[in-house]
Amino acid sequence: MPDEKIEQRINLKFLVKLGKSATESFNLLTEVYGDNVLSRPRVFEWHKRFREGREEVEDNQRVGRPCSSKTNDNISIINEIVRKDRRLSIRMIAEMVNIDKETVRQILHDELNMTKVCAKMVPKNLTLEQKDGRRQICIDILERMENERDLLKKVITCDETWIFQYDPETKRQSMHWKTSASPKLKKARMSKSKLKAMLIVFFDIKGVIMTEWVPQGQTVNQHYYLQVLTTLRERVRRKRPELWENDSWILHQDNAPAHSALSVKRFLAKNRTPVLQHPPYSPDLAPCDFWLFPKLKSALKGTHFESVEAVKTKATEVLKTLQEKDFQHCFNQWKIRMERCVKHGGEYIEGEKC
Repeated sequence: MPDEKIEQRINLKFLVKLGKSATESFNLLTEVYGDNVLSRPRVFEWHKRFREGREEVEDNQRVGRPCSSKTNDNISIINEIVRKDRRLSIRMIAEMVNIDKETVRQILHDELNMTKVCAKMVPKNLTLEQKDGRRQICIDILERMENERDLLKKVITCDETWIFQYDPETKRQSMHWKTSASPKLKKARMSKSKLKAMLIVFFDIKGVIMTEWVPQGQTVNQHYYLQVLTTLRERVRRKRPELWENDSWILHQDNAPAHSALSVKRFLAKNRTPVLQHPPYSPDLAPCDFWLFPKLKSALKGTHFESVEAVKTKATEVLKTLQEKDFQHCFNQWKIRMERCVKHGGEYIEGEKC
């Protein structure tokens, strides 16, 4: 692997001299090296070095092992990375900052006091203020449901998630029935593929309204999200004419930077699209996070897809198998989760199954 790593850097240096962008270079390397390609952050880092005039392809004089120092700088960098994308795994963060996974785990858990809820990094222990905020928003929405019986029929909820070309089975998925005489089952330790694509989904109580695969190398920032929302409006007009004609649909989204940007708020206000409030650090109260994405990924886990395009096709097929009653059940569970959040004083509602 070290030789292949150097080989990829040599090829990357050549691509830089050809004037290829970091994204183009990463895509070309991926075509050649597949699952063994350098991580995207590493390609972008070395692309920048070569563009700035670096000639050497070997690492600097430093032990090849990742840094294991819990310095203030490392803590600050990881904190910033997680706040930008709470879906990142510990392995992905470790690759981005060149710090070993155990140190990243310690920084997240011990220094930043974070844990994973519905596959997203959130504060491990909510403050009283955060709990009260979650509880109050749930109360407000539940009271509104009492006054507007058809409220949930108007809501279109959304979120983004990473879909991997290969995602290992969970321990439960890999279980087999066996007798006492059966040999002990050995399971190879596998990790997620580096090849992945980001999926954005919008759905309501009737079903999926729109899916959007984010182009490789594209960041979901406010500018890109505005394009997505523009497309969404056209989809709502075609797929939910009753909501479009009455101008009655309500958008529900989490508090990701792209979602809460001023330009996005202005766009929604200009088009008279109200937003259903969502409490910060609350993936357990977001239908995509507690229901749709786990259901989708469960169907994909354990399968080696030939390409990212193949996994996109399969993911789309899985979404199409979901029926209207499934989405109705999800929205009913959403209401129940809010009720439980109020009952438990704003604590996380984890472990609840849809």
